[in-house]
Amino acid sequence: MTWTQWFIFLLVLQIIHGLGTWKLYIKAGRKAWEAFIPIYNAVILMKIITRPWWWVILMFLPIVNLIMIPAAWVETARAFGKDSKIDALLCIVTLGFYLYYLNYVADVNYIENRRLTPKTSTGEWITSILFAIVAATIVHTYFFQPFVIPSSSLEKSLLVGDFLIVSKIHYGARAPMTTVGAPMVHDTIPVLGTKSYLFNDHFEERNTSWMNKLQLPYFRFPGFEKIERNDIVVFGQPADTLVDMNKFTPDRNYYKPIDKKTNLVKRCVGIPGDTLEVRNGVVYINGKQNKLPNRAKVQFSYDVVFNNINANTMYELNQKVRPILKKYDITDGIRYDSQRETFIVQATQEAAKKAVVHPNIASINFHGEDEGIRDPNVFPHDLKHNWNYNFFGPIWIPKAGSTLELNMDNIVLYKRAIAEYEGHKVVTRGNQIFIDDKPATSYTFKQDYYWMMGDNRHNSIDARAWGFVPYDHVIGKPVFIWMSIDGINDGLKNWRFRWDRIFTTVSGTGERTSYLIPFIVLIIGISIFNKWRRKKKAKES
Repeated sequence: MTWTQWFIFLLVLQIIHGLGTWKLYIKAGRKAWEAFIPIYNAVILMKIITRPWWWVILMFLPIVNLIMIPAAWVETARAFGKDSKIDALLCIVTLGFYLYYLNYVADVNYIENRRLTPKTSTGEWITSILFAIVAATIVHTYFFQPFVIPSSSLEKSLLVGDFLIVSKIHYGARAPMTTVGAPMVHDTIPVLGTKSYLFNDHFEERNTSWMNKLQLPYFRFPGFEKIERNDIVVFGQPADTLVDMNKFTPDRNYYKPIDKKTNLVKRCVGIPGDTLEVRNGVVYINGKQNKLPNRAKVQFSYDVVFNNINANTMYELNQKVRPILKKYDITDGIRYDSQRETFIVQATQEAAKKAVVHPNIASINFHGEDEGIRDPNVFPHDLKHNWNYNFFGPIWIPKAGSTLELNMDNIVLYKRAIAEYEGHKVVTRGNQIFIDDKPATSYTFKQDYYWMMGDNRHNSIDARAWGFVPYDHVIGKPVFIWMSIDGINDGLKNWRFRWDRIFTTVSGTGERTSYLIPFIVLIIGISIFNKWRRKKKAKES
């Protein structure tokens, strides 16, 4: 729905609230009209139920309000003597309309100095759990979110098994757009494996379904910095086909709400207004080679020929090949090419140069596609652009407010951005381009776009597969690694903690410094101080 439609919807809710509670307001010593004034009626209601004013804010936060509004219904009933479990259940299952019964039928009286805490220990536990969920949801949604590196796209810069803290305040927290969903989970409920939100994914019905009309318009709070070139960024996968993480096909969009698209982490190598090109795996921006920060470890594919090792067996791979390569920190993406009788590995240039001197290695050669050979899996998936992962572009990255001259050669590059991300109808007929059924020779972009790539250049599904990332898909900036586990996908018995990476910053210069020991010392110090303070207060009393 649009903001206007949401305003009308909320206005109707205020009228429903007023009609169902105005007599209760009078019994609490207030005026009847106070039950009908938007926002003000909520502030007065908090006074009636003896709850803090900031509950009003929580009642208007998406997802959080799914807990807080029912809590307000229950507290309203309790304020008028209806504090049994049955009363609470009736408030919830009737979606608050139980208050109509209290307002017009039941003989109830307002209890001024009522007990605010639950009568039973079970009630106290439920209340504590609910407010813990509320607090965690607010932090998760608007401030910081945990994220784990699931794939080797950014290897060796970030490793599989790195657990990140992602800041949403750096680029500005994006308000939830999906109004009905489970708190603190993304697109799938763990264990159950079911969708965690209310939305119709079907293409034919996505614009008409009543579920989709409950979506809030896009809104982002101000941030204190902009996305800079070479920042590592967490974002929602634009062409999200990840119904199943193991069935990735980037040739079509899977319709999810923007805030429920699959989270990815990549390096932003191109910002709005840049012209980007990849030459032999190396990124060039506006004609100049992109200079990466010193913590970035770019990897490429290499063909490795071993002396007396060429069998495609797990024994050969695990007992002979991996130990040799691991010596040079080559541990990612090792596979055997039986046709060429070589092992294909992902390695930094430095590691490849060092490994070639090993007596069991005959040769190491760069493994990349030649220029001009078209890869059908590469954006924009058409016959005019003979691009591949190794040679790509040049391509201009759209900038908000910039106007692009359109023609039959470049429309395929920007059609998805104009149609999917900016909401226009784009078709071509003959040699003409039509936007919203009108002939178009140019287009002015509404938002900024970014080019996200993995540092593992030949082993990363990134913007070269699905194109631009719109700004409204950006989630946040990884700032901290709070845990790092090697072998995270190999079963618990194979887990090994990377102590040198735990409690380290994501960005920065030089070698990583772990703050784990200072953190532990700080926690112990605070604990000792609090214990001492409690003992001191006990003696004084």
